[in-house]
Amino acid sequence: MQNFLDFEKPLLDIQSKMEELRHLKDTSENIANELSNLQEKFDKKLTEIYKELTPFQKVKVCRHQDRPKFDDLVSKIFDKSEYLSGDRLFADDSSLKGCLAKIGDKKFLVIGNDKGKDIDSRVKNNFGMAKPEGYRKAQRLFNIASKFNLPIVTFIDTPGAFPGVEAEDRGQSEAIATSIKKSLMVRSPIFSFVVGEGGSGGAVAMGMGNKVVMLEHSIYSVISPEGCASILWRSINHSEKAAENLKLTAQDLLDLEVIDEIIKEPIGGAHRDVNETCNLIKDCLERITEEFENMTPEEVILHREKKYLEIGNKFIEN
Repeated sequence: MQNFLDFEKPLLDIQSKMEELRHLKDTSENIANELSNLQEKFDKKLTEIYKELTPFQKVKVCRHQDRPKFDDLVSKIFDKSEYLSGDRLFADDSSLKGCLAKIGDKKFLVIGNDKGKDIDSRVKNNFGMAKPEGYRKAQRLFNIASKFNLPIVTFIDTPGAFPGVEAEDRGQSEAIATSIKKSLMVRSPIFSFVVGEGGSGGAVAMGMGNKVVMLEHSIYSVISPEGCASILWRSINHSEKAAENLKLTAQDLLDLEVIDEIIKEPIGGAHRDVNETCNLIKDCLERITEEFENMTPEEVILHREKKYLEIGNKFIEN
């Protein structure tokens, strides 16, 4: 049975009734009709719920444990891939992965967060929160892409950078800042996809793309709603209010012109149809790649520089 979120309880009730009927040995036409009616009711309620999600409900959807992870995206979007490991300085950070990949004859360098799929991999990957060695691995891969003129694809899904003391001891803030600086100087185009949770500087370090695209129910914010609520209202009980005020949804950020495009998810969220979600991302990637094929490295850098200066100017004017 699927993992349902708290606001999806009506769906769970319908699903439970369907499971009860399926376990009956009765194969009569009445049972089949009842199952069909329940399925229609389920689909209708699913559409109704996801048509009017609040910002905080979107936060819950983007954190869903079954949402596609980095390995899913790479295996389903690209025809071939070869993973690269280590920062050549300290260690390999499994929470931030990278690989060389191909779609047909087009080559890419892919970098992204990996929250993990089960409890063991989630703990190993710090729930997608990278340490300095993760960001320094990203810098190494940026250099490779820049040297060989490989378009960079980043998949962002992280609550933020790892907040542990050992990470700070090894220069977490410097690693993030250098990653941002390095990505602005890369001579090949960068296409950033926020596929889940885009949190804080840990997300920005991977998000300085020539094109920034978000899945419909993903979020992108300077701080989590819980973190914001604990600072402003001294209680995470105000997280829903914080989510509304942070303007963290894809729809808000498109209106603010912080991102360039939204990819519509399958009804019920990306986790309900991972294959379809990956096909939609692949279609978008192939389309936006074509926009930069005839650009020189200097034009690519200028495009990226202009994009972020214009965002800054807009907020200064307002």
